[in-house]
Amino acid sequence: MDGKTLAGILREKYQGASRNEAACQVHLFGIQYAEVLRECSWPLREIVKESGIGMGYLSEVNKGIKLARYVQLKEEIAPGDAPTQNGKL
Repeated sequence: MDGKTLAGILREKYQGASRNEAACQVHLFGIQYAEVLRECSWPLREIVKESGIGMGYLSEVNKGIKLARYVQLKEEIAPGDAPTQNGKL
């Protein structure tokens, strides 16, 4: 996968998120695409720049890449499984 494609995916995740979940979606991008990002010929800085989401999110993508070693994504979260506002299920 090339850098332009990855930048497009990052942009879509960012723009599709609610305002208070944008950073979370950027982390998720880093987690989901960690291996691809490591193997991509484009520097991560250029992917973030091409996405147009702002260079401040470069560190957030990096955090996601680092987290990828420790987390496992769920396939899908059912509405009843989402935490409530106080953090309890």
